[in-house]
Amino acid sequence: MPAAAWPADIPPLLRRIYAARGANHADAARPRLAGLLPPDGMLDLDRATGLLADALAHGRRILVVGDFDADGATACALAVRGLRMLGAGDVMHAVPNRMVHGYGLSPALVAELAPLRPDLLVTVDHGIACHAGIDAAKALGWQVLVTDHHLPGERLPAADAIVNPNRVGDGFAGKSLAGVGVMFYVLLALRARLRAEGRLEGKGPDLGQLLDLVAVGTVADLAPLDANNRALVAAGLRRLRARQGCAGLMALVEVAGRRAESLVAADIGFAIGPRLNAAGRLEDMALGIECLLCDDPARARELAQRLDAINRERRDVQQSMLDEAEQALSAQMLEAFGRGGEGMASICAFDAGWHPGVVGLVASKLKERLHRPVVAFAPSEPGSASLRGSARSIPGFHVRDALAAIDARHPGLIERFGGHAMAAGLSLDASRLEAFEAAFHAHAGSVLDAATLQATLDSDGALAPHEFDRVHAEALRDGGPWGQGFPEPLFDGEFDVAGWRVVGERHLRLDLRADGVQARLAAIHFGAWRGDPPPGRARLAYRLVPDDYRGGDAIQLVVEHLEAC
Repeated sequence: MPAAAWPADIPPLLRRIYAARGANHADAARPRLAGLLPPDGMLDLDRATGLLADALAHGRRILVVGDFDADGATACALAVRGLRMLGAGDVMHAVPNRMVHGYGLSPALVAELAPLRPDLLVTVDHGIACHAGIDAAKALGWQVLVTDHHLPGERLPAADAIVNPNRVGDGFAGKSLAGVGVMFYVLLALRARLRAEGRLEGKGPDLGQLLDLVAVGTVADLAPLDANNRALVAAGLRRLRARQGCAGLMALVEVAGRRAESLVAADIGFAIGPRLNAAGRLEDMALGIECLLCDDPARARELAQRLDAINRERRDVQQSMLDEAEQALSAQMLEAFGRGGEGMASICAFDAGWHPGVVGLVASKLKERLHRPVVAFAPSEPGSASLRGSARSIPGFHVRDALAAIDARHPGLIERFGGHAMAAGLSLDASRLEAFEAAFHAHAGSVLDAATLQATLDSDGALAPHEFDRVHAEALRDGGPWGQGFPEPLFDGEFDVAGWRVVGERHLRLDLRADGVQARLAAIHFGAWRGDPPPGRARLAYRLVPDDYRGGDAIQLVVEHLEAC
């Protein structure tokens, strides 16, 4: 499309960045809800809406069972709110406790929920691997509808309907939906069915009111931001920026110290999502779901403050575990990894004192530090012989497929597993940890080569001197949503380091000079302080952002990587 077709508010810099991500015109760069993929081809969608419509028509009890991460929590709140909007009078919800029930719909959770006597149980963001739990629910005479997005195994559970775009043979093109996105599509289809049957007034309720939840769950779960997900997330962000989000999310924005008017996807990923996730990691996600379902601003603020306190505790636990994990890795191993292409191709870490709710974050941090697939383990509960592991991967290594290959090669070694290309979870007996570690290292070594094990940063090139200004910083901020699969713009260049200081014990505040730029540039490099001063001239990979703290025309560079020239 010629340049004239671009709106005037999209500067040439942003057009270049969009083109590098495969979006060569405005509609592709900024997809709208009007262009959402239709649900055509989703397997079992008619059966799913039939179950729900029948439950609504006969006043049957619906029990929504969520999961203990941000995607599962937002999907649960969305399902409850959406079903009530569509006329359900008896909707309840529940969520497993990580420490008590483990992942998903387990027989133990079903037994605990039995006194609720639901007619229809709906799973959100899980269920595709919950064979035993679904069998237990069916044995009690309950109907079961599974909505999920995780990759299915060779055998599907015996549910009455399974809506999952990643099922083999599913014709829906949007394979990147998060769990909350799948449930949103089910609600859209249910509304269409009720409308066609004449059971709604006019067009029915505006389900767009739920897009704030869709945005938070999608970004927090690191779902790839293809065009369909970008349309959903952008619409949800618009609601949050206009302060039209649910009371719980607006309270979380407030306690996180973010400005609603300039909220971006990164604020969800680094501020809102972690506060929701913290409840499921250290306590009970029921608290997070209560916050998302709360309509009283004062009560929502109280709940958000509790989640914020739990998140601070989570950060302390995580840092302690990370320090222990890094100390456990020998200096020689770290040195080999630093050179790249040497040493083992993967890492397995375990400590009997670690918290199972935080091992995923530790695995993620180690993966970032070492650029290796990492599996971190902790006892499922203190003193238990059962271990829970979280895996995080690097591009070129599909970690869920790796676990499947190990399971096929060593039957019975892994008790259960599931996940995606970049993240997965598993459980195994402590006596088998050494055998698993050997199998994981062997598989990684056979798949990964030296080039894949070398960390790289993809840059959008250099900024021109005139582009270091507030206009371009705001255009980049507002040009998203940026995220997984549609990365936030990253630039590189050489700078003179005119000054520096340590802030917050771990971060570097830099004062930079750039060729052709008259004003000095403020920069922050998070977590960079290792005891050595930065070089006098450095090559940086950085993001350009508005500096809202200083206000006015202020900008700053957020440094992702620094090396001496």
